[in-house]
Amino acid sequence: MSNVIKTSTGKVFLIGAGPGDPKLLTIKAAEAIRASDVIVYDYLVNPEILAHSRRDARLIYAGKRGGETSVSQAEITGLLIKHAIEGQTVARLKGGDPFVFGRGGEEAEALVEAGIDWEVIPGISAGVAAAAYAGIPLTHRDFSSSVTFVTGHNAKGQPGADWSLLARATETLVIFMCAETISGIARELVAGGRTLTTPIAVVRWGTYEHQEVYSGTLEDLIEAVEICDFKIESPVIAIVGEVAALGARLHWFGSAELRHELSDFSDQLQFVVADR
Repeated sequence: MSNVIKTSTGKVFLIGAGPGDPKLLTIKAAEAIRASDVIVYDYLVNPEILAHSRRDARLIYAGKRGGETSVSQAEITGLLIKHAIEGQTVARLKGGDPFVFGRGGEEAEALVEAGIDWEVIPGISAGVAAAAYAGIPLTHRDFSSSVTFVTGHNAKGQPGADWSLLARATETLVIFMCAETISGIARELVAGGRTLTTPIAVVRWGTYEHQEVYSGTLEDLIEAVEICDFKIESPVIAIVGEVAALGARLHWFGSAELRHELSDFSDQLQFVVADR
């Protein structure tokens, strides 16, 4: 029996929709979506998940993409409070987990301040799932006993991560939101003490059928960017550390055509230049 109860005074559910594969949505999340009058959802929420909503539910898109005009965080928080005050049950639907780089903490603080009843429903974080669907165990007794989750994109005016410290502080790095910054991060990690031969995997659209995986070393990535202007568009998760190399043997999901070696990009251009 469901333990999600629709209240008469209004309530907000901060829901993790998971990384993309709609079957990774939790049962409790599906129940809360069905119980909601209003659903405020993000760009990274798989549209198939919205099928759990009622026909009469109001769907409000509040997606954010880097470099594009989008609904501000203040506006999103205002929507949640407004509809809850009106006595409605609101589902705030986020990709991954709401408390892992999902701004769920900020929204929860605002709801507490406004006296709104709320609940968080965790989701499978994209940082864990993208690695798993790329065949990369984040921990391994032979290679990694520590994992650090870090964002490659910070709010304007906020200092970035201390990559020189992170280079040696942990065995496995999982870097969120790093499509535009991963090459610079790779250089800073090397400057901080990581070897050029450190394995890296960059996963785009993790857990979706069209998931792409780019594998190699930090040196491969740096050269691909510097030699042939290699770029990858978001959404992206990067895994840095010895475990990233295991994806070559343990990959089990997705098309082989969507798995790429980073070294191929620089090697191909070097061949063209040499041929000239």
